[in-house]
Amino acid sequence: MTGRRRSEEASRLTARPGEVVQMPQERGLQPLGLGDRRDGLLYVPTSHPLPGPRPLLVLLHGAGSEASHSIAPFTAAAEERGLLLLAPDSRGGTWDVIRGGYGPDVAFIDRALAHVFARYPVDPARVVLDGFSDGASYALSLGLGNGDLFTHLMAFAPGFMAPAAQVGAPRIFVAHGDGDRVLPIDRCSRVIVPQLQRAGYDVTYREFHGGHTVPREVLEEALEWLDEKAPAGPS
Repeated sequence: MTGRRRSEEASRLTARPGEVVQMPQERGLQPLGLGDRRDGLLYVPTSHPLPGPRPLLVLLHGAGSEASHSIAPFTAAAEERGLLLLAPDSRGGTWDVIRGGYGPDVAFIDRALAHVFARYPVDPARVVLDGFSDGASYALSLGLGNGDLFTHLMAFAPGFMAPAAQVGAPRIFVAHGDGDRVLPIDRCSRVIVPQLQRAGYDVTYREFHGGHTVPREVLEEALEWLDEKAPAGPS
C-alpha cells in the first residue's frame, strides 16, 4: 500500500488554471524556456483573439521524438479554433512511466502547465491531454490519474495504459490503424478500449485503415469531438 501511495503521489499534477494578471504579447510558436537540452514548445494563436479563457491542448510525442513533431499537426487548428498548444519534451527518450515509474516527466509537465496557467486564460472545462504512440499510452496513464484537471484525453495508437489511480471522469477519444505494425491494434486499442468502457468512461473509438500514423481526417474528427458537449447524466 505504501508503494502504491507513493506512485499515486508521484503521478499527481498540482497546477490549475487561475487568474491571469498580465498576458504576454508574444504570439505564435515559442520555446517554453524551462529546460536545457530537452524543453518544449508553446503555441499561441496569432489571428484569433484571446479575450477570455481558451481551450488548452497538451501534446505528448512518441518515443525518440520531440515537441516539434507533436505540435506541428495542430497549429492550423489552433489558428482556426483559438486553441492554446503546449508540447513538452520528455526528459529521456520516452516518458517516465514507460521507463519504470512516474517522476521527472510529471514534475516537468506540472511546471510547464503552471507556466501557461500563470500567463494565459485557460478554460478549465477544456483542458485536453493528447498523445501519439508512447505519448498516447502516457496520455491515458497520466490523464486517468488526473481527471480532475484534464477534461478530455485523446490517444492516437496507444500501446497500453498504467494509471496509478483513477480520478475524475475525463471523456476519451482513441484512434488506431488496423494495419499498425508498431503497436498492433489487436493487443493494444482493442484491449484498452473495452477496459475503459468497463470502467465507465465515455469513450469514442475510431479504427481506420492504415498503419502507425494519424490521418488528417482522423485528427479533424478528434477536434470535432472536442467541441461536442458531454451527454447529460441521469436526472
